[in-house]
Amino acid sequence: MKRNLVAGMGLALALALSGCASTKPEPLARLGLKLAPAGLGEAISLQQHLTVERNGRIDELDAALEIDAQHIEMVGLAFGQRVLSINYDGKALTSWRHLMLPKQVRADDVLEDMQLTLWPVSAIAASLPEGWRIEEAGLQRRLYLNNELVATIAYSAQPRWSGTITMDNLRYKYKLTIQSAQ
Repeated sequence: MKRNLVAGMGLALALALSGCASTKPEPLARLGLKLAPAGLGEAISLQQHLTVERNGRIDELDAALEIDAQHIEMVGLAFGQRVLSINYDGKALTSWRHLMLPKQVRADDVLEDMQLTLWPVSAIAASLPEGWRIEEAGLQRRLYLNNELVATIAYSAQPRWSGTITMDNLRYKYKLTIQSAQ
């Protein structure tokens, strides 16, 4: 049962991000954030509903996520079928994908968006490459590259993973809304 819960999260994020990718190679590299699972500071197991908006298109997915100090596990389902699995132990990221899943859906990107929305801002800030910075005020985060706003993240409640999270990625022009149920 727990594995099925985990399955939904990965797919939802992966499919959500597929709406973020174009068929042409992106000229802008992603941030490359890969934080240790223990950096979250908690163990969580979530069911989530994701909505991705891009170019007038809206995609909705169900997902699941499990994080503890040793690993992050995400498994995605579409139409009741597993389409994506992601495992990260803080060193190695492994993934499996269904052949029908768009190639633009990359495990690295799914992990990055998840960590940007869930990890403490202090852990993110300590790992950012030169030129990047993140700020947090109340229930809002802002991510910058060379003083240009790249993304905003808004939370409806604390802890960050409860309630609704809205990530507006200005760089890749998509909006990700995550509604969590614990």
